[in-house]
Amino acid sequence: MNLNQITVPSLNLAKSIPFYEKLGLKLIVNSQPHYARFECPNGQATFSIHLTQKLPKGDGIYVYFECEHLDAYVNELTQKGIQFDQLPTDQSWLWREARLKDVDGNQLILYYGGNNRLHPPWRIKAKEDH
Repeated sequence: MNLNQITVPSLNLAKSIPFYEKLGLKLIVNSQPHYARFECPNGQATFSIHLTQKLPKGDGIYVYFECEHLDAYVNELTQKGIQFDQLPTDQSWLWREARLKDVDGNQLILYYGGNNRLHPPWRIKAKEDH
């Protein structure tokens, strides 16, 4: 199994599409006003937004986009007018993260986890690893 597609809700795709394009995603399906899909700049994953009448309550959705050169990328996005809630910060789980919200309030985390993403020091040992 491979996770390759995430879809988040939006109240207005006409506002959301330019935001995600500014983040660097490439629009590949534009079925406004109901749906849009993007290619991520690296890898094979896609990301989409769909029209909804109501957004989730509470913490909602968190979407993580890994960026190898996080600090430089955040600086580039800041120059384009993207507002961050948290600039790149080293976390106790050994990732460096920057946080922002899209136009609908969905939580986006740009991060770099490196080897610690799949192999943190506290990773559970599989039976075949013994």
